[in-house]
Amino acid sequence: MTATAPAPPPFRVRATASLPRLALVLAALLATLFTAAAPATAHAALTASDPKDGAVVATAPAQVTLSFSEEVAMGDDSIRVMDPQGKRVDTGELRNMCSGSVIRYGTALHSGLPDGTYTVAWQAVSADSHPVSGAFTFSVGAPSATSVSLPTQKVGGGPVGIAYGIARYAAYAGFTVLVGGSAFILLCWRRGSGVRPLQKLVVRGWVTLTAATLAMLVLRTPYTGSGKFADAFDLDGLKAVLETKTGASFISRLLLLGAAALFIAVLFGAYARRQRNAGEQSPEQSKDTSDLAFGLGIGGTVVAAGIAATWALAEHASTGIQTGIAMPADILHLLAVATWLGGLAALLVALHKVPDIEREAVQGFSRVAFISVLVLAATGVYQSWRQLGSWSALTGTSYGRLLLIKVALVAVLVGIAYLSRKWTARLAEVTAEDRAEEPATVGAGGDVSRETTTSGTTAGAAGPDADPKRAAQLARQRAAREKALENQVRDADPGRSGLRRSVLAEAAVAVVLLAVTTVLTSTEPGRAVEQEAGRGTASTAVPNRPVKITLPYDTGGQNGKGTVRLELDPGRVGANTLHLWADGADGKPVDLPEVKISFTLPAQEIGPLPVAPDRDAPGHWSASGVQLPLAGEWRIDVTVRTSDIDQTTVQKNVKIG
Repeated sequence: MTATAPAPPPFRVRATASLPRLALVLAALLATLFTAAAPATAHAALTASDPKDGAVVATAPAQVTLSFSEEVAMGDDSIRVMDPQGKRVDTGELRNMCSGSVIRYGTALHSGLPDGTYTVAWQAVSADSHPVSGAFTFSVGAPSATSVSLPTQKVGGGPVGIAYGIARYAAYAGFTVLVGGSAFILLCWRRGSGVRPLQKLVVRGWVTLTAATLAMLVLRTPYTGSGKFADAFDLDGLKAVLETKTGASFISRLLLLGAAALFIAVLFGAYARRQRNAGEQSPEQSKDTSDLAFGLGIGGTVVAAGIAATWALAEHASTGIQTGIAMPADILHLLAVATWLGGLAALLVALHKVPDIEREAVQGFSRVAFISVLVLAATGVYQSWRQLGSWSALTGTSYGRLLLIKVALVAVLVGIAYLSRKWTARLAEVTAEDRAEEPATVGAGGDVSRETTTSGTTAGAAGPDADPKRAAQLARQRAAREKALENQVRDADPGRSGLRRSVLAEAAVAVVLLAVTTVLTSTEPGRAVEQEAGRGTASTAVPNRPVKITLPYDTGGQNGKGTVRLELDPGRVGANTLHLWADGADGKPVDLPEVKISFTLPAQEIGPLPVAPDRDAPGHWSASGVQLPLAGEWRIDVTVRTSDIDQTTVQKNVKIG
């Protein structure tokens, strides 16, 4: 049996095994506030358009422009303008009119468009990588009936969206394994730098993160545009992606992964060789090894923080409120989750593949994981406030419900981790007993059996006339026997077996937790949902009763004095029914030769919108379907003609909700 490190002193074992339970309970409670891998804020929102939503313009505009609250990614088909019959009337060419802090895109329209209601459908991807979309209408001349089918394929959806989502998950998983595995080796088990299974784990994490980043880079064009895999090879689209904040983050991550490759080469090369020869080193060589470990720790931390920053700078944390606090908190959050969950994966591999891992390594990871949970809790408290905004968002939004699922998973994970700590303490208590019996055990069932196997195999394979096939078969048998002996030694320790099962359960929950986190980072935060709901409620407010006004008029001619009474029902944005009554100076109905009405919204430069009412009876006119596109203070102009040459216009401002 391979020799293990001396058992820790009894007082150290008891101290490790009996960390204050109050602190553990506090960590568990705080960890329930642990939220997504990136703090979220509102997605990009449409802040203005030209023409405005519901506007009625006299002549067809030359183009349609959209303004957004933050940077978005759009393609040539991101803005579609359709006529009342559903036929596209835009040129299909996207115009980038961004200037400074103003984010504006547009598309040109064909000339000679007839009167009617036109529909604008738009799709984009926010700076935080989330798809956003919407639609609105405007009318030329006068509103009309429309028959428009909006696009069914949303940006960021379909097979391309699924592939992009898988790449996002793989990137998070690769980062977690790469950083957590390296941290486990440097902080908990330095001898692990020369262990082949751990080397494979860390290298696979690097390969996964690199491949996932490349996949997201080439899929970004179809993900934000047409949704067709063929567009992944569009060089012009790739060039456009590289000019965005997200594309720059991908390139930065790939460059940092080059530095990470150098870190891995030193960790598993020069440093691993020095660790294998640690017992034979002089004091000067030991100091050099310690200096190398310190340099690897500093360099690895800088590279890991840089890779984490590529998420923080390109997604949720870089937009919205308090970005100066959110981005550092996001980096710490990602590093903590990688150290905990990635180190957990490394520990599981070590317990399964390396039967002689020292007890101090397991105990060291227990302490590192405890600190990681505290960091996760501290950053999670802030993230919860920033993402949700209110307690009602926990149950009233999809983001809040996903967060509750994640909280439950974290609670389960912390509970299993507590059981793992108990197995770790039990592992240390058994060590002293094993030490007392180790020589006899090794002599009886360990080295003797291995020597017998080796000598027998050697004898069977020796000789100049030995068959190469037979020698290879015996070599395989020898390897199988040695593997069986290692498994026997590993499974003979009940503490190790219990710890391995507990860590395996932790890893299983961690995989599900990482999946929920990935979905959570692509879900619109509760704060944004409630803000959008608030905007929607404000825009649909209506008065309690129809708008009624009375206007006196005087055209200056014979019988030119009187009053007009106007009623607009329901007096809100959208379609209204208008009635107008004209009374003479004696209060009796007057059958005027002509009446004209128009509506103007000066604050938004909308109008005048003319209305030609129909004569229903002497002194009574009406019109249905009077469209008022926006809320605000509208000016109503009524033109009254009492003879061929006598007419006047009277007006009054009214508030439309």
